[in-house]
Amino acid sequence: MAEPRRTWKQVLSRFLLVDLIKGLLVTFKYQAPKHCYTEQYPLVRPKVAERFRGAPRLNLDPETGESLCIACNLCAIACPEDLITVVEAVREYVDHEGKTKKKRVLVDYTYDTSRCMFCGHCQDVCPTYAIELTQEFELAIYRRKDFVWSWEMLEKGIEQPIYTR
Repeated sequence: MAEPRRTWKQVLSRFLLVDLIKGLLVTFKYQAPKHCYTEQYPLVRPKVAERFRGAPRLNLDPETGESLCIACNLCAIACPEDLITVVEAVREYVDHEGKTKKKRVLVDYTYDTSRCMFCGHCQDVCPTYAIELTQEFELAIYRRKDFVWSWEMLEKGIEQPIYTR
């Protein structure tokens, strides 16, 4: 079978790469500066979604300033990565009626952020809302041992750097 003859318009458009130029024009139309989405990150903090789960924090009672954690160990049980360690002690105290009662007291609490997948199970099972995953996302640390956060560090929260020009 013989090849169909091409018209002079087809030959000229192929020689001048008309289809390529049309495609490039479409591409450059969408690359206009009015559609630029660059964020000026360190200087301007990006907006984080409301449901974002970041750095953990142990909340304090606003009235007494003590930790809300009652050492129930539910957060450590619910954690799929076994990264939470709760150490408790049973202490006896005398109530206002003079009866001796026993109470669990938090002795130590550690949280390994290097293994955390920020699923939020620990936050969901806590009956006193003691542990919370915050909106903080800058968790870069230079040494691996610094990923294990102590009780004091969890209560204080992560210190966010302030960037200036």
